[in-house]
Amino acid sequence: MPLNDQYRQAPPSLFSRLLKLIVRSMLLLGLLFLFDKLLPTISQQSQRFVVAKWQQVNLLQQPLPTDNSLPSPLLGQHLTDTWGGARSEGRRHEGIDIFAPRNTPIKATTQGVVSKVGDDRLGGKVVVIVGPGGAGHYYAHLEDYADISPNQWIEAGDTVGYVGDSGNAKGTPPHVHYGVYINGSAVNPYPLLIKAK
Repeated sequence: MPLNDQYRQAPPSLFSRLLKLIVRSMLLLGLLFLFDKLLPTISQQSQRFVVAKWQQVNLLQQPLPTDNSLPSPLLGQHLTDTWGGARSEGRRHEGIDIFAPRNTPIKATTQGVVSKVGDDRLGGKVVVIVGPGGAGHYYAHLEDYADISPNQWIEAGDTVGYVGDSGNAKGTPPHVHYGVYINGSAVNPYPLLIKAK
């Protein structure tokens, strides 16, 4: 008997092939069940993240804000150019402060994607929205947040939070610090805002 014939196996029977197919099908169904039942929140978060990144790419194609193009985050409140004023730790003011009664709703000045809802050492409770041209719109010293979360799409005029004095503004009159950042650098938001007449 030749050596090769000694190691040759008989072809698998129809029964063993069917059994393997059934086992593989059950394993596949089990995995699909796990993905469907145990991971839906991860799937939804991943989906929101991907959509937000796509929206941010589209926003980058849009023009940056220009003078007198953005509504005030506190409609009807007086605007004063407080840009560049001296601040603690040798800093300069990188935005403007708009004063209003505590808990006055703060409105988004632009459409965009929420990139941060959280605490900041100096700003206290803050919200950051990435808008057209990739400009970052920073709202600080909030009393509380609106019902928003990172990667959420926001339209101009949507409420993002409420006027307060959190962070290093504790004890000062309630206000919102509004800042605009272009390519990571602060720019004076005052000229960009539409002034009430």
